[in-house]
Amino acid sequence: MAIVEKVIDAPPQQVFDVLADGWTYSDWVVGTAHVRDVDADWPRAGTRLHHRAGPWPFSLEDSSTVLACEPPHKLVIKAGLWPAGEAVVVFTLEPVGDGFGTRVRIGEDFAAGPLRWVRNKLNDLVLHQRNKETLRRLSDIATRQKADERARR
Repeated sequence: MAIVEKVIDAPPQQVFDVLADGWTYSDWVVGTAHVRDVDADWPRAGTRLHHRAGPWPFSLEDSSTVLACEPPHKLVIKAGLWPAGEAVVVFTLEPVGDGFGTRVRIGEDFAAGPLRWVRNKLNDLVLHQRNKETLRRLSDIATRQKADERARR
């Protein structure tokens, strides 16, 4: 399992708000090229977002399903990318310091399909690097929203 964490300079609710906006998924999830549709109640457990991943013309269309949601502390998603398989991705958020920062942790593991059977150190390294970049992008969006909020005051 690849586990990556980062402290983001925004409160947990603000970071979770980005996770809760399924339409931003392709802005911060590395490898997702386009969000095609998002269930109205996203990120309630059982809801899905429909996406395309990978570069054209090799991109694949699939969906991701929320397995558990505990705002603003936890989101668990089953991310599909068939025929390659699917992964379970766990986001945990905890306040740090005076509550104006958030430690975000992503744990990702292949759960089904061919990718599940090729678990090795190289796959963990690739997932680790991918999720480091994912957290960097999530941080950029969450902290930009924080700056926008300050500017409106």
